[in-house]
Amino acid sequence: MTRPTFSIGIEEEYQTVDPVTFDLRSHIQTELMAQGKRVMKEKVKSEMHQAVVEVGTGVCKDMAEAREDLVTLRRQMVGLAKQNGLELVAGATHPFADWRVQDISPDERYLQVVEDMQLVARSNLIFGLHVHVGIEDRETAIHLMNQVRYFLPHLLALSTNSPFWLGMNTGLKSYRCKVFDKFPRTNIPDEFASWADYERFVNLLIKTNCIDNAKKIWWDVRPHPFFPTIEVRICDLPMRVDETLAIAALIQATVYMLWMQHSGNRSWRTYSRALIMENKWRASRYGIDGALIDFGRETEAPEQQLIGEYLDIVGEAAKALGSEREIAHIRWILEHGTGADRQLKAFERSNGDLRSVVQYMAEETRAGL
Repeated sequence: MTRPTFSIGIEEEYQTVDPVTFDLRSHIQTELMAQGKRVMKEKVKSEMHQAVVEVGTGVCKDMAEAREDLVTLRRQMVGLAKQNGLELVAGATHPFADWRVQDISPDERYLQVVEDMQLVARSNLIFGLHVHVGIEDRETAIHLMNQVRYFLPHLLALSTNSPFWLGMNTGLKSYRCKVFDKFPRTNIPDEFASWADYERFVNLLIKTNCIDNAKKIWWDVRPHPFFPTIEVRICDLPMRVDETLAIAALIQATVYMLWMQHSGNRSWRTYSRALIMENKWRASRYGIDGALIDFGRETEAPEQQLIGEYLDIVGEAAKALGSEREIAHIRWILEHGTGADRQLKAFERSNGDLRSVVQYMAEETRAGL
């Protein structure tokens, strides 16, 4: 069995914010994208809403390379935003912006999505983190994807960073999940018996005009339709770059650990989509402060305890991949809280002033750069 490369690619979606009102502001009327493309080439692109900008690293051989690439990209975007009279903010929802007044990018592809999905697309004003891990063999990729599903709620819990929506405290740590739920072909995927089984599913959707290609399958984990990667898409965009790197390293180590088992003819036990969705709900509602279900023991356990066990499970993989520095930062998240926890604290400190929360998010976006 050929060893995969376990290459890593990271995509972050940022908010562009007015530095006076702290509301979302379109970057389309500025030079931000033109300057970004001159400096970062294909590593920066606009998204469906005009107040969203995405950066993506190159294909990185390890987390050290990914760190250098991502920190540089985030630093450059912060600087370019400033030059264009904007603040760059990392958060999975904006605390008080109203999606109903946001402009859609005049790109034909996005206009088609809005035409197809109407209000569902317009209201999808959310910001995510997507992590690619290089698994070149498609048959292996589908088996590892089946097993990765178990860990997705834990990854979501660690990344939660969207407690506010339309000026309200939603009571959820990741409200972004609930916004994205409205799209078709989202959430935890079913289990597939083989790559051929997955291809039959995709081809049926194409044949019946549900989709024109597999890129319109937006599951929380998917085999990327054009790159030889498994793409994990469940995470909120964290505030700090070190949090993003920690979660990306944990994803890479999880895939490596599962591949090591797979190569030894063992596998992580798979569970039904319905059961994993129970944990996803708990993760979106409570983040790292709740209890998730330990399916093996058929009991619920504090999420912080389960994450501690999770880190032990991937310890050897982290060592083999040289990503121990990045994964160690997961302990920082457990100690200081996720982005959602820290946003809620900033909300309390400011006596409920959401503009202060956005200001705090902007500061956190620059932390460690």
